[in-house]
Amino acid sequence: MISNSGHHRLVFVVNSPIALAYLQGQPRYFQGRGFDVTILCPSRREGEWEVALPDGISTVAIPMERKIAPLRDLLSLWRLWCAMRALRPAVTNVGTPKAALLGGLAAWLNRVPCRFYTLHGLRFETTRGLKRRLLICAERLACQLAHRVLCVSHSVQEKAIACGLTSRERTVVFGSGSCNGVDASRFAPSPKLMQRAAALRRHFGIPEKAAVILFVGRLTVDKGIPELVEAFVQLDEQFPDLRLLLVGCFEAEDPLPAETHRLLERHSHIIFAGAVRDTPGYYAAADIVVLPSHREGLPTVVLEAQAAGKAVVGANVTGIVDVITDGETGLLFPVGDATALGKAIARLITDNALVRKLEVVGRERVQREFQQQQIWDALYGAYLQVLEKNESRLRQAATHNDKGKTLLVRSSEH
Repeated sequence: MISNSGHHRLVFVVNSPIALAYLQGQPRYFQGRGFDVTILCPSRREGEWEVALPDGISTVAIPMERKIAPLRDLLSLWRLWCAMRALRPAVTNVGTPKAALLGGLAAWLNRVPCRFYTLHGLRFETTRGLKRRLLICAERLACQLAHRVLCVSHSVQEKAIACGLTSRERTVVFGSGSCNGVDASRFAPSPKLMQRAAALRRHFGIPEKAAVILFVGRLTVDKGIPELVEAFVQLDEQFPDLRLLLVGCFEAEDPLPAETHRLLERHSHIIFAGAVRDTPGYYAAADIVVLPSHREGLPTVVLEAQAAGKAVVGANVTGIVDVITDGETGLLFPVGDATALGKAIARLITDNALVRKLEVVGRERVQREFQQQQIWDALYGAYLQVLEKNESRLRQAATHNDKGKTLLVRSSEH
């Protein structure tokens, strides 16, 4: 439990380097609070987002499949178990579905005294049939393996409890939600950032006065890309200078329909930037940020957009409803409704007063409720609470065993 440096060991487990974005700044914070931090995750796959690994943080590559792959999953579990046996962590924090199950099981088998599962969202929400049942069972087991389930939003917490994944007593939500908060200073307008934005617009051939709709995320059906493209095609006829800027990468597991893919490649006003490492300049270059996702945990994209002072439009689904209050901090539309999405975007293009209101209120809320330090301090306190509780139980058990041995010795003497 105590590393060679005399510090407690904290191990994070995720199933993709992309998920390291959920931890930005957090490993270094916990190092400053006396933890030795190690991250277990797969190496970057071809075509994935490029996410910088934290400087000075030990990272161990553990291959993990995203989809169900029994034999390779067993091998990943074995590797995770071996890594944790060698590291002997006092605290584990697992996140993302596959890592939550395999990492949580490896931590449980190693009897880690403080086990957290960060529930970033409910993947089964957009599935059906046998796959849905399997995912629910896997989530339920992952929750049972953890001492605490950190829900990234209140809507995720309520749905997890309603679906029987866990109990209210085992779950925790910090403040208004999020597992890591957002560094608002990275996205706040500055002369340097505006220069970067202007350079990006020139690079993509965007006219100076053209309005830009920005999407940041995976380019999949689950993220609502088909309805976003459909809505944009309708809007393009009404606003000829409008541009759609897509930042993200495709995924083979959730491919786009052929017609959507064709429009992405051929439409002259749709710009595909690919997966990028540094997004603040893209937010600064945009006028409106859209997230038509069919499910979320608590969308960092919306928080970043609001920190950048941008008006946002989102689908009224789990996670998004926690960060967008319709008409106050953004606009909501019925999930999957391309016509309603188009109307919401058109409203923002034509109503400058509404846009200014959403920009100001959204930025103020992010700065007030989603500061990273607030989340980190709460998480640190939660770790200590579980550690102290379980260490107290161990001491009581040891005392009980010692008393039992003493009684046996006395009885044998008589």
